[in-house]
Amino acid sequence: MENNSINRRSFIRTTGIATAATAVAGNMAFGSSLRPSVKNAIPRWRGFNLLDYFGPSAPRDDSRSKTTKEDLKWMADWGFDFVRLPMAYPRYINFDRQKDVTPADVLNINEKVVDEIQELVFRANEAGLHMSINLHRAPGYCVNAGFNEPYNLWKDQEALDAFCFHWEMWGNRFKNTSSKNISFDLVNEPSMREDMNDQFGARTTIPGAVYRKVALAASTAIRKSNPNHLVVADGNDVGSSVIPEITDLNIAQSCRGYFPHYISHYRASWVFKNPDDSPKVVWPGVIDGKNFSRKNLVEFYQPWIDLVKQGVGVHCGECGCYRETPHEVFLAWFEDVLDVLTENQIGYALWNFRGDFGVLDSGRKDVQYEDWYGHKLDRKMLDLLKKY
Repeated sequence: MENNSINRRSFIRTTGIATAATAVAGNMAFGSSLRPSVKNAIPRWRGFNLLDYFGPSAPRDDSRSKTTKEDLKWMADWGFDFVRLPMAYPRYINFDRQKDVTPADVLNINEKVVDEIQELVFRANEAGLHMSINLHRAPGYCVNAGFNEPYNLWKDQEALDAFCFHWEMWGNRFKNTSSKNISFDLVNEPSMREDMNDQFGARTTIPGAVYRKVALAASTAIRKSNPNHLVVADGNDVGSSVIPEITDLNIAQSCRGYFPHYISHYRASWVFKNPDDSPKVVWPGVIDGKNFSRKNLVEFYQPWIDLVKQGVGVHCGECGCYRETPHEVFLAWFEDVLDVLTENQIGYALWNFRGDFGVLDSGRKDVQYEDWYGHKLDRKMLDLLKKY
């Protein structure tokens, strides 16, 4: 999830690249009947992101973010089999929260909180859900602003050493857990950032050799305790681009279901300094002078489809729409997204389960909710998810 992450410049740049690709494609025909089915190297897991440990500090009221036994049961009962746990490492270390974290602090693990996270993983497994644990904030990098990192994961060896220290710890914690039940998603939505405290600062592509160095080191650390651990790397360019430099490392890759951001992040304050600047959205149709349709989605995902065909596992670790997107536009767009992914055996995880992007308690103003044990259920959205 790109809270406090997508700046206007990189947003326009990403959209421009996709639009240019459309022009190059010309009269190429797209459609489900024209593309052969493929075999993904990893299961087509379907599910949700859980936000229990998403922020660097525990919320005062964790009722919205804390995953309950009922949540896990409902997911399984509805036919889902996957959850992803994006974690901020400061949540499970000991440090003086009145001061900036130091490199020494980063290595000071809070075993009590780690025990709690491990218990959540096991509860998800008991419910029949695969758990993918992810460092949403890793030592030296996060797509979000709002926390002062003591170094840069992509440039500083000390940060990489700390990153591997954390992943070796997690790998060892679950050394006896099957890859059917757990996977290790290295770092959320990587990009190069010069100022991680600038909400709208520019982001650039991580050089392939740098990403390979980090991924190889971390995957090696994870597999010290179990060589069969399943490792996942989020796409470059904030999750949008395939990482060709690591296809030989036995690491699956994770894409995103947020294209175009005009729709997925309509009126989101962390995308637009003024949400009123968000162009009106339709699907399919013209948004901000550009024409969008299912054809553009196929073009956007084609590199990921090709990656599946190469034998590399692919999963869509995050997808969905912010609550401000008109519901009918969201449903029309999202059905096309899910159709393209499903046709190519790529699973997905909605951001999130309960909350602004979720199937429960989203706060959308244009939905007729169904009461679900005291929660507000978006039945149309759930029915769409269950279809795919």
